[in-house]
Amino acid sequence: MWSADEIAELCYLHYRTRLPKQGKPDPDREWTSLAAVVKVESSTQREVLASPGNLQVTKEVVAMGTGTKCIGQNKMRKTGDILNDSHAEIVAKRSFQRYLLHQMWLAASHQQCSIFIPGTETGKWKLKPNTIFVFFSSHTPCGDASIIPISEPENQLSKPVTGDDAAGQSERRSNHDHLGPEDKRKSEKTASNHIIKRMKTDDDGYFSVIPEDLTVQQVSVKREDDTNPKSCECSADMQTANKETGLGRPKVVDVYRTGAKCVPGELGDARIPGLGYHCVGLLRVKPGRGDRTCSMSCSDKLARWNVLGCQGALLMHFLQYPVYLSAIVVGKCPYSQEAMRRAIVERCQHISFLPDGFVPQEVKLLQSDLRFEHSRQAIQEVQTNSKTKLVPCSAAISWSAVPEQPLDVTSDGFRQGTTKKRIGSHQSRMKTLETYWDYKEAALNYQEAWKVLRSQALLGWVKNATEYLHFT
Repeated sequence: MWSADEIAELCYLHYRTRLPKQGKPDPDREWTSLAAVVKVESSTQREVLASPGNLQVTKEVVAMGTGTKCIGQNKMRKTGDILNDSHAEIVAKRSFQRYLLHQMWLAASHQQCSIFIPGTETGKWKLKPNTIFVFFSSHTPCGDASIIPISEPENQLSKPVTGDDAAGQSERRSNHDHLGPEDKRKSEKTASNHIIKRMKTDDDGYFSVIPEDLTVQQVSVKREDDTNPKSCECSADMQTANKETGLGRPKVVDVYRTGAKCVPGELGDARIPGLGYHCVGLLRVKPGRGDRTCSMSCSDKLARWNVLGCQGALLMHFLQYPVYLSAIVVGKCPYSQEAMRRAIVERCQHISFLPDGFVPQEVKLLQSDLRFEHSRQAIQEVQTNSKTKLVPCSAAISWSAVPEQPLDVTSDGFRQGTTKKRIGSHQSRMKTLETYWDYKEAALNYQEAWKVLRSQALLGWVKNATEYLHFT
């Protein structure tokens, strides 16, 4: 048995004891975000899913990442020696892929400690049936999952809300009984909550504005270049939220606003004051400081992983089935179950005609009551009387449960300490596979599944030009 708080506590302990001081924020002026992947094992698959009250499971952090930064398009390099996206969720996912690759090596070496066993297809591996993976994030994913309603009793309408201050929870049918009683109650209780939304200021803070008219049924929106106006319906939860206040529900007065921008050429936000500022369910790219990024929001990437798996295209050469997340746990911060479910599950739930083995998942979404010590909100509370401006930590830490070089610290996409002369050298690179475009394209079933997903749900996904992928 495991709970959301147990997962969070395990990740926070790992962060404090296993990660070095290098790369962590200076708590007097900096904050960061944390993400991790936790392996949960029991003796049998039935016990993992059914989770009777006396079941004991083994939990282990196998991958971890910190970071808040993302490079702009003008800093991208065709040599493949820079990390475009260093948000904690993405760093943790890369670390997880390193872990999976090492576990494949163990399996190929006939070592029983591997999480993989031979599949029914020659040369392919599959996950042991008693093993699942739980993804942890100290904050809500940027993008669509961060668009959540603000209720009147929250009394936060004039206070900045941190970038890691929203989260969500939902249900995964196959693993619901794997949770402890407290988490089941949380999951059922929050199933009827309403969505929230966020607004980002220029200094990475979040704020809200009380709308003059709270009834927003439909709004007119434009493309990024202010041409071809389109209409965009707000979330059904937002349309009906205030109609239910007579039933004892708190009145929704505004929305948190995300800094993630709608993808170019697609439907855009209305940007009218109040509930209608954002349109929900849209693909978004991470914001840059003047230089637009080509990195999709973490909400969009999690939605993609929920259909295609976390292993990526290259590792599918050796796997019979994708490696899916069974649950996502978010640390203490404002959140909405509906927003998380909409962003990660519902947008791609209808996908059909996927290759064998690829199935849209009903990933379980939960929130912990434990807050990350280096989150922006936590640092703000400690530094209440300080005049020092808080800034996001520029470094990102990557840790993986592998024997060789488990740790990497990067800054601005390069290994920390890299000089201009060493950029492009082997020493400046992260540990990566020595292949890319051709090998990715050769994973035919993965690429077919990705094509189906893009055509049916993620139509506006921003793809990097192939010239940035032809490195060795």
